[in-house]
Amino acid sequence: MADRTAADLVVDRLRAWRVPRVFGYPGAAIAPVVEALDAAGGDPEFVPARHEETAAFMATGHAKFTGEIGVCLATQGPSAVHLLNGLYDAKLDSKPVVAVVGEDISGPLGGAHEEIGLSRLFGDVCNQFVRYARSPAHLPVLLDQAFRTAAATRSPTCVVLPRAVQETVVPDLQPYAAGVVTATPGEPLARVLPHDADLGAAASLLTVGHRVAILVGQGARGAADEVVALADRLGAGVATSLLGKPVLDERLPFHTGVLGEVGTPAAAQLMGGADTLLLVGTNDPWTDYFPMPGQTRTVQIDIDGRRIGNRYPVDVPLVGDAAETLRALLARVADQPNRQWRATVEGSVDRWRRHAAARAAEPAEPVNPQLVLHELSARLPRVGAVAVDVGSVTYWYARHLELPPGVNAQLCGTLGSMGCALPYAVAAKLARPREPVVALVGDGAMQLNGLAELITVADRWQEWADPRLVVLVLNNRGRSGTGGGRPHLDAATRRRPEVPYAGWGRLLGLHGVRVDRPELVGAAWDEALAADRPCVLEAVVDPAVPLRPPEPALADLRGIFAEGDAVRRVRDTMLRARTAVEAEDLV
Repeated sequence: MADRTAADLVVDRLRAWRVPRVFGYPGAAIAPVVEALDAAGGDPEFVPARHEETAAFMATGHAKFTGEIGVCLATQGPSAVHLLNGLYDAKLDSKPVVAVVGEDISGPLGGAHEEIGLSRLFGDVCNQFVRYARSPAHLPVLLDQAFRTAAATRSPTCVVLPRAVQETVVPDLQPYAAGVVTATPGEPLARVLPHDADLGAAASLLTVGHRVAILVGQGARGAADEVVALADRLGAGVATSLLGKPVLDERLPFHTGVLGEVGTPAAAQLMGGADTLLLVGTNDPWTDYFPMPGQTRTVQIDIDGRRIGNRYPVDVPLVGDAAETLRALLARVADQPNRQWRATVEGSVDRWRRHAAARAAEPAEPVNPQLVLHELSARLPRVGAVAVDVGSVTYWYARHLELPPGVNAQLCGTLGSMGCALPYAVAAKLARPREPVVALVGDGAMQLNGLAELITVADRWQEWADPRLVVLVLNNRGRSGTGGGRPHLDAATRRRPEVPYAGWGRLLGLHGVRVDRPELVGAAWDEALAADRPCVLEAVVDPAVPLRPPEPALADLRGIFAEGDAVRRVRDTMLRARTAVEAEDLV
């Protein structure tokens, strides 16, 4: 039997924390750990990505889709640098991830090959915990602390492993032996509730409100029943943050949709008319769409007291678990007999849904991207996951994809990095290989990371019980408003090279469908979702369809476009589409 090394201790500790898989890219300074993972026979499994950035996105995606701690690894130097983007995604969206990074500096410090000060490199993104393992005896407690800190703070942490330590032959470490510190794996769970006096004050404030709005964020996951029950009792309308979109059934008649620039007119109207606001597990940055300060009295529920009042003035702060706190409020809140506000909200929701269908049906050249997401809504499997990239596809997802209960959807919400959806989709599929996954990607994001990670999909799909992973590529030929409405920047974005995305999928042995006629979009989705293998669905869409804000005034429409034939065409389309329903909704 081969001598056990400290790298084997690392794998033992990962197994003790029930880590199912580690995402990474191998390199010399982390090779002993990779070899130990290989020898472990898949417990945990090592998943090689095509790039360290996507490995970190996979780890973050695993945390987002499963609620577990994600783990990624990389070697020193540029490999470590590449982890940062995915780790910042975890930090800003409050997800637990542990990064294990190798280091092999054998020469004099200050000029060695690939030498980077790793503590300083990770000091901001992993500011809760970055440690070097100086001895094999340190490993158990360091790894336990990294996992426990990641779980407790919902943030990324980092352990740096010198190669010499990884390769050290170790005896079995005996608990409580001299120089050996051990800890216990596992995430301690606590029941966190606000004080009774604060609950009473919040209940009184909510009960006297005449026009209550509830904004739900990702922190309300697992509290959907309580949110709906409280909304019914108060006659309230509900909106969600972008990250909170999967929390509630979007078919509820009082669910106004996503709030913010990517959101709906109904959500903006809900906030504009409210006199009382309840924030549940949200750190939504779109504060321009919140009620004006002084317009509402506000209660905020958050498990992290550091987030209370960060986005909006709060009258009653409630630090606690969302579901537990909402149940405590339900026991104290009286029914609101006046249903006029609820009727107003439901009327606004109904108008928006008709308006959204009309937007999706607007003619475009060749295909309206809103139509592509609208057609998916009717076909989205009732189980599974949706991974969403950043770009114009985020707008269409937020407004036009109606998520049924039980379908988890995730995106890089706060960092806003393109190139996340394919790594997320791989992580979601590996976590639940019996369920379908849909990735929504723009052509820009596809060229960043997606084309490479399709190789990972092609390598792994035959292991999946349900082979369906549909990658939608909205191909506007690089002509979207990446420049933020600045014509000279938008012109620069149009230099993106053409890529046959569906053909690239077929080249890899996947299914590929290309659609450039609106009447064929529904059939293309049917084909993709029925394929016997992963499918790249390339939809050639009109770049001139505007990313309209929720409530543009008629006088402002001209200002959201640059000039040119496509602009004149889409402006004419918008003015033709300003039917009585739309005018009632937006003016």
